[in-house]
Formats: sequence, structure tokens, C-alpha cells
Amino acid sequence: MSISSEIKDIRRKCLLNQTEFADAIGVSFSTVNRWENEKAIPNYQALKKIKDFCEKNDTSFEVDSKVWEEK
Repeated sequence: MSISSEIKDIRRKCLLNQTEFADAIGVSFSTVNRWENEKAIPNYQALKKIKDFCEKNDTSFEVDSKVWEEK
């Protein structure tokens, strides 16, 4: 699964729109939108915020290890 699909799935599982998810992890709406539309990928710090969000909300975060290694 691509990082963009994974982020979208996480957000939907938590019943959040892009703005609410962005607020929850401390980024802008446009950042989440770019991630989900494959215009950008999260940097290492953003990936950590998403991981922390998932741990707090008991949601899995299955990102390919290649993404972590590239950061």
C-alpha cells in the first residue's frame, strides 16, 4: 500500500476530514491534501507525528520500511 493510501485510510478509520486530521497531527490541510493526492510525501518528522497519532488512537500504521529508510 502506498503512503498516500495509508494516510487516507488512517484518517478515514478515525472518521476525520483532512482539516481535522491535519489539526490533530500539527500540519496544514494543504499538506495532508498533497500527501493523499501523491503530490508530496511526509518527511521523517511528519511520519513520527502520524505514528504517534495512530498509537494514541489504536490504529495501525503500516508504512513500507523503504519510506522510513528514505527519510
